[in-house]
Amino acid sequence: MKIDPALKDLDALFPANFTEDQKAQAKTLFLKNLSLEAHRFYGGKMQTVPRCGVYGLNWFNVWYTPGVSKISTTIRDDNDASFSLSGRGNLVAVVSDSTRVLGDGDCTPPGGMGVMEGKAMLMKYLGGVDATALCVDSRGPDGKNDPDKLIGFVKMVQHSFGAINLEDISQPNCFKVLDELRDACDIPVWHDDAQGTACITLAGLLNALKLAGKKLPEVKIVLLGAGAANTTIARLILADGGDPARMIVFDSKGSLHTGREDIKNDKRNYRKWEICEKTNPGRAASEAEALKGADVLIALSKPGPDTVKRGWISSMADKAVVFACANPVPEIWPYAAKEAGAFIVATGRGDFPNQVNNSVCFPGILKGALLVRAKKITDGMAIRCAHSIADFSEKRGITADSIIATMEETDVFAVEAADVAQQAIKEGVARLQLSWEEVYNQAKADIAAARALVEDMKKLRYIKEPPAEILEAALVKAVEAVKK
Repeated sequence: MKIDPALKDLDALFPANFTEDQKAQAKTLFLKNLSLEAHRFYGGKMQTVPRCGVYGLNWFNVWYTPGVSKISTTIRDDNDASFSLSGRGNLVAVVSDSTRVLGDGDCTPPGGMGVMEGKAMLMKYLGGVDATALCVDSRGPDGKNDPDKLIGFVKMVQHSFGAINLEDISQPNCFKVLDELRDACDIPVWHDDAQGTACITLAGLLNALKLAGKKLPEVKIVLLGAGAANTTIARLILADGGDPARMIVFDSKGSLHTGREDIKNDKRNYRKWEICEKTNPGRAASEAEALKGADVLIALSKPGPDTVKRGWISSMADKAVVFACANPVPEIWPYAAKEAGAFIVATGRGDFPNQVNNSVCFPGILKGALLVRAKKITDGMAIRCAHSIADFSEKRGITADSIIATMEETDVFAVEAADVAQQAIKEGVARLQLSWEEVYNQAKADIAAARALVEDMKKLRYIKEPPAEILEAALVKAVEAVKK
């Protein structure tokens, strides 16, 4: 079977007699199988190319010694000059200890490279941002991961980058790492699993509620999972007008409330304790109880497909909104949630309608922060980005199966970059004062250049098309596995 390398219609690849559940399983297996072989074929996803030209032998004396001495002394006398005289101004470090890689848990330090390179690739292609993957061994002598080692590492390398993107750090370490580095560093430190996921989830929620005819301050929201992502989602929703009395959050031990002494007594869980103090005044005992009459379910918990039960969805309010965003398998398949009565269903995957994935967020918000040389990314900037994405999506049209922009909509990244940059200027955390148009035009030009570079390399066959046998073998393995 000839498979289109663009992979535009995955459902059409599988046998017509496959059930919806079998198709969903087969897609997951196919993408995993193909990922392994494609990574092996390309030897990873990223490489380094020069930004400048070599026009003759003496240009090496310009780019390196003796000419480069002038760059060293200029930056010595004004460290901020490093943003314009080196690649630092458009360079992000994607830093992880690989202790919570997607839904796979601790994958050892090098085990996170696939994800970190993926982040770097998305930043370049979608946001025109250069990035490099740095997987760090933060284990102490006892074999446990030490957040202070990760904090110390980032403090040491920050002078080579314009921003730091933290990724796949297990909780509760992730809270301490982010909060300490946000204060200690003079460049943006952004935890994409937490802040990025919260930003895009808020964007999707705003538009889903518009379609449902409901308002954020009036809806009952249940969050399943209390890791870095959902605790930050809860914080941003509340900061943007959500009612804490109508919010209930669950971790693996039950709902969060002021009676949770296990959380209160562990100082590392201060972010979860903040939620305990603010939400769930009725102390709901179970997910089933909490979801009765709820307007919204946001699940970032245990991969499914049966983590969320159909009966829970059926008991929710009319025009219920369900975000089942566990990776790589959502807590409930979208078709099952719809059959149970959900009005809008979103997942973190691009092969289902309504992908709520931070890939629509982080390239733009980081680009905006970099262009005005922001010193940090505040919650206000994240909320502004969420509204930027929601507003952009609404203007182009939203439906129950298309609540927010996708990665294919190039302009959304330049728009959110410009909006975020203006928020940074408003909050006084930007080094440069640029207009909305200046940021938008520069971001758009950089994104176009990044995409053109990839397309030119494909045309010149410096990037080769994956062999057909790789795609076919991945499909055959997936179909056979599901049939068994």
